[in-house]
Amino acid sequence: MTSTLKKLPKRFLPALALAFAIGLLASNAGYARDSCGEFSACPVEGGDYRVHVPADWDGESQIPALVYFHGWKGSADSVMWNEGLTKAADDLGVLLVAPNGQGKSWSFPGSPSHHRDEIAFVAHVLDDVEARYPIAPDRTVAAGFSMGASMAWFTACYLGDRFDGFIPVAGAYWNPIPTDCPSPVPNLIQIHGTSDTVVPMEGRPIGDSSRQSDVMESLTTWRKRAGCAAQPLPAELGDLACERWQSCGGKRLELCTHSGGHEIEPGWIEDAYRALQASH
Repeated sequence: MTSTLKKLPKRFLPALALAFAIGLLASNAGYARDSCGEFSACPVEGGDYRVHVPADWDGESQIPALVYFHGWKGSADSVMWNEGLTKAADDLGVLLVAPNGQGKSWSFPGSPSHHRDEIAFVAHVLDDVEARYPIAPDRTVAAGFSMGASMAWFTACYLGDRFDGFIPVAGAYWNPIPTDCPSPVPNLIQIHGTSDTVVPMEGRPIGDSSRQSDVMESLTTWRKRAGCAAQPLPAELGDLACERWQSCGGKRLELCTHSGGHEIEPGWIEDAYRALQASH
């Protein structure tokens, strides 16, 4: 290669150097995207996440994202192992992003865990995902189960302007319920089991100093701020019975229930995601 370069006229060398630099940048960009995935960590400040890419994505067009917060004692790996969730993401054509909780928990306000600033961590995850993929921000939704659902609630409060909507399942705020959220009123569909005893709809104490908040009180904070009508109207979402508040300033606030306990079905996430997108 060195002898070949010596034979080239000097006027060709700047163009050759530019072509090499472009090739190197392209290679680095590909590596940045491919260096992490379903079972290899995508490191960011404060932690890491995993990502599942739908099989039919062309690799170039804008792609919506579903950020999913795992439950207590879960992990980003367990989200990737959940074939129901990855299939739902494939069916929706979304990038499934699974932030990893430290200590298999989350450290939102009121939580017994105090590992890190979760809101700053989620912001770093979003920044990194957007650097790797052409994310469609107007179709990016956050969901979560149990303690991960509570994480979705606090993300809606403090980082809501970076999402199009939220789908918490079997979890709401923990006390104290924030009343001064800096984010605008979100599109939010809460899903909960009326027989849930792990995270009851009325909330319950956890240890001596923490308490899961009442689901209706959590919803009321957004309902009042949005100026919604006091009484919701009945609605349906798949096999879930729902109540949807009206006149919420263009936002969709909804509570959907089932008769079961502390559980989640990937189909609920898929149906709720489609419902949020249909609201536009």
